[in-house]
Amino acid sequence: MQYRTILVTGGCGFIGSHFIKYIFKKYPKIKIINLDLLTYAANQNNLEIINKSARYKFIKGDIGDFSLANRIIKSNLVDCVVNFAAESDNNRAINFPVDFVKTNVLGTTILLEAARKNKIKRFHHISTCEVFGQLSLKTKEEFSEDSPFKPRTPYNASKAAADHIIKSYYYTFGLPVTISHCCNNYGSHQFPEKVIPVFILKALKNEPLPIFKSSKNKREWIHVLDHCHALDLILQKGKLGEQYNIGTGLEKNVEEIANEILDILGKPKGLRKIIPDRPGHDTRYLLSSAKIKKELGWKPEIKWTDGLRDTIKWYKNNQTWWQSQ
Repeated sequence: MQYRTILVTGGCGFIGSHFIKYIFKKYPKIKIINLDLLTYAANQNNLEIINKSARYKFIKGDIGDFSLANRIIKSNLVDCVVNFAAESDNNRAINFPVDFVKTNVLGTTILLEAARKNKIKRFHHISTCEVFGQLSLKTKEEFSEDSPFKPRTPYNASKAAADHIIKSYYYTFGLPVTISHCCNNYGSHQFPEKVIPVFILKALKNEPLPIFKSSKNKREWIHVLDHCHALDLILQKGKLGEQYNIGTGLEKNVEEIANEILDILGKPKGLRKIIPDRPGHDTRYLLSSAKIKKELGWKPEIKWTDGLRDTIKWYKNNQTWWQSQ
């Protein structure tokens, strides 16, 4: 990889911490700066394996602080920024929509300004499949990179707004940007507000697994390490100004996921409990990943059954981690 120092924002979170460890292991000459505000879903212990390395530096701070971001980029000779920092939980977005706009829209814009001032080589932004809206359960349609944005929740809308601003920095200022839209991630170290860790921990404690009334709504799933591999390829070969979908084509509804987790743990199906749908609960997302496969040669490698079993095993063997959350 051609970069000297990468600034990763939100690097103490689930996907960000996996990405840092992935890059750290694969590229022994690259230095990594991790800027994270350490809000509720962040955990520095996710990176304890590299915390003392001279190639890694953690800085507590907000991407919305221009002077801090500018100083970090300038003093550390950062030539690549990968922006994971975001408020990302749709349930919280219903109660705190302003927080999502502040971080996901304004914070991203301020980070872009710091990157522009220092003329970095690449600004990559982690977006979401949810900017495209929802699909019917029966349709054969997939979201392509050219699909129109139709966000339906404050979280989705804040991510869509950030995408527009990022592209404007490419067209107006020539900032070398790329954007990726990924489907739902799963794996170890995911904060227990997302469906898979929630179900795993509930099952381990013999508590009811909360299933939304619209239990047939589908999501597309990817293991976090397959996502990291895709990001690696985008940073290496992705075309500036372009966006890339990252999906597997593997769809599961919440009832299927609950059943599989209960089966793997040997728990009864009676642990499932139907709860009311949340407002703006989208029916289905499905990405076409033809572009990243054709242009960058990416493909998912971790099978769902293997990845889910490994994830369950990790939570079962690391109770200290999730009990401290």
